[in-house]
Amino acid sequence: MNFSQILAALNQASAFELFRLQSAIHRKLDDPVWVDSVKKRLRIGQEISYFSSQDNSMRRACVMELRRKMVHISDLDDGRLWMIDYACINIDGIDVQVREQKTKGLGRNEVSVGDTVGFIDRKGCERSGKVIRLNDKTVSLLVDDQQWRVAYVLLHPVVDGVFSHSSPTIELPL
Repeated sequence: MNFSQILAALNQASAFELFRLQSAIHRKLDDPVWVDSVKKRLRIGQEISYFSSQDNSMRRACVMELRRKMVHISDLDDGRLWMIDYACINIDGIDVQVREQKTKGLGRNEVSVGDTVGFIDRKGCERSGKVIRLNDKTVSLLVDDQQWRVAYVLLHPVVDGVFSHSSPTIELPL
């Protein structure tokens, strides 16, 4: 399951939509079929990994007791005893790392007419040009005397430098 895609979709949802989804998820997790499917694969003394929402991390534990809706465990890192839901247990060893994709490109508010920006064209060549117009979804650029329209998400800032032959330093305009 791609958590990045799910998080991207959730970022577009309203508070009501998130609450409605939360209710549906809670009902699904309380379904005895899910609980029994995990419970059947556990035994007393078994080492497990579980997700701690308090720590927002995976933790290791030992199963102490199987109850109807919860598992009594001993955390192997700190020795503390906990009651956790069966749904917290990563019974299949699934990679649950949530990798949020960073926003790519530049936003419309980060670009001004006259700025120099760069992008990778469709052939994989790196190009740069001056912004001549800001559109809703694209930027109009002047690249080597040609006009290009490029989406904001494809842009990156370019720092112009001037090399001086008399000195090995690079001067950057402010």
